Amino acid sequence: MRILLANPRGFCAGVDRAIDIVERALRMFGSPIYVRHEVVHNRHVVDGLRAKGAVFVEELNEVPDGGTVVFSAHGVSTAVEREATRRGLQVFDATCPLVTKVHMEVTHFAREGREVILIGHAGHPEVEGTIGRFDTSHGGTITLLQSLEDVARLEIRHPERLAFVTQTTLSVDDTANIVEALRARFPSLQAPKREDICYATQNRQDAVKKLLADCDLLIVVGSRSSSNSNRLRELAERSGVTGYLVDGPDELHREWFTDKQTVGVTAGASAPEVLVQQVVERLRSWGGQLPTELKGIAETVVFGLPKALRARGAA
Repeated sequence: MRILLANPRGFCAGVDRAIDIVERALRMFGSPIYVRHEVVHNRHVVDGLRAKGAVFVEELNEVPDGGTVVFSAHGVSTAVEREATRRGLQVFDATCPLVTKVHMEVTHFAREGREVILIGHAGHPEVEGTIGRFDTSHGGTITLLQSLEDVARLEIRHPERLAFVTQTTLSVDDTANIVEALRARFPSLQAPKREDICYATQNRQDAVKKLLADCDLLIVVGSRSSSNSNRLRELAERSGVTGYLVDGPDELHREWFTDKQTVGVTAGASAPEVLVQQVVERLRSWGGQLPTELKGIAETVVFGLPKALRARGAA
């Protein structure tokens, strides 16, 4: 059984930065460091940070007054930021800069009083944070749109003042289809100056498409709560290739690989490489060959840390 590895795969710059912020805060201030929501959507990462002293909460009322809190990579609403200030919490913002870009677009469109469509998944923390950045006092509105079927049901008051933004971790192909349908209905639709789907999401989806041309089974390493990991598994499904999303090697089932000649392995943007290697080792113990890594785009993006954490060194 051949094993092919997608490239790129695994951690992106935003995830690296978010994890680094929590770890540095723990070294500088000690436990507990509170983290609002899972800092990234990966069980292995969250459990590792919890073991180091991070305390994960869903709402700020679970953080004691004067405590130190990290906002997750998915971003938060304006109301959450204001509440943290009112409570006197020390905040380190691990919001991915590419999510912050979407927040800035939403804020700009709100000030122009536009009707804004947010393409994304209901209940995802990034979506909730982005909606919470929209100031309706200028007369605009924001509406969540989840699927191509939703486009026909949209009711827009002022189509000439319509704009859209997207969640950063969506399916590139699905989003393009939705935007095309929106433009067909609303020719004046205003787009973001630059695409919102992040470079890492795009690169990992492109790498999986390349992988699927040569394999008859796909393993995606990532947690079920991870949007970008789920999108990778869906690519296999749409290509007629069986795909499984696993948190690690213990979720693999040997019968999946019966009569499979070539297995592709990739990882979502919040899944660490150590889990990929553990999956490969399990496959090799079941008769897999040494893995072959496909050629892919070299990612060189690095996002800086908050000034307070840089200045203190956190050695």
